[in-house]
Amino acid sequence: MQDGLARLIDLAAAPPLAPACDHFYFLRHGQTAGNAQRIFQAVDAPLSELGLAQAAQAAERLAGEPIRSVVCSDARRAFDTAHAVAAGLGMAPLHFEGLRERNFGALIGTSSAELDWACEPEGGETLPQFVARKRAALEAALAHPAPVLIVAHGGSLFVLAAALGVPLDLGVLGNAQPLRFERSGPTWAVKPLLHHSGGGAAVA
Repeated sequence: MQDGLARLIDLAAAPPLAPACDHFYFLRHGQTAGNAQRIFQAVDAPLSELGLAQAAQAAERLAGEPIRSVVCSDARRAFDTAHAVAAGLGMAPLHFEGLRERNFGALIGTSSAELDWACEPEGGETLPQFVARKRAALEAALAHPAPVLIVAHGGSLFVLAAALGVPLDLGVLGNAQPLRFERSGPTWAVKPLLHHSGGGAAVA
């Protein structure tokens, strides 16, 4: 399992992303029933009641930030989270299929508790395919007017952090946890804007 994550990080890190901005924001979607049950989810999985509350809380926290663009995955859980946040900012989010979570194919609906990123699920994406798609989508998202808020998935955060050379503390993987990425010289760092305990570190 850890070997798969190490492989994801290696693939995502070369070459490093070099966005023109010096800071931006990232928000994983609010919790879903699939997150709570730790199963691989379909693209249309909705937010749970807790997830809706988390999205509203994140919207309140981010309303005071100088965000100029909101870019999100078109998966329902990210799309709905992004719309809640964007409404508080007085803007409409731009949504892109390329920001979706990895397609785990035949594994959808099964347990993700022992997720191995190196797996090759039938009917799904290989790890290199996923990382290449995600890097391209993240690079395109960060080209929008800055500061940008990206609303996506746990897998997106793994790829993004690796592509910027940022060591990732699993404590920042909670659902609807607003994060600020900022650059000092060539070095990027990530800082949580709001601490809450909901959601855990399960991805997808």
